[in-house]
Amino acid sequence: MPDKTANDPMPMQGEGDHIGARKFDEEQAAFARSGKVAEKAAEAEAALDGPEGEELEAARAAAAKGKSVKTPG
Repeated sequence: MPDKTANDPMPMQGEGDHIGARKFDEEQAAFARSGKVAEKAAEAEAALDGPEGEELEAARAAAAKGKSVKTPG
């Protein structure tokens, strides 16, 4: 029986997704070096102060409690 995983672009990795974690870390570091952190922080602050602020705060509070927020749709 041929090994179906030999050419699998997304092979099983056991505990955790090490490839995904590495990619996330690399992209976060690149974003931090990009100089856009202050810009995105200002956008987030404006969103919190805007019409969606209440919903964003509810989502933040739920996440802090380890709960997911169901989105309409």
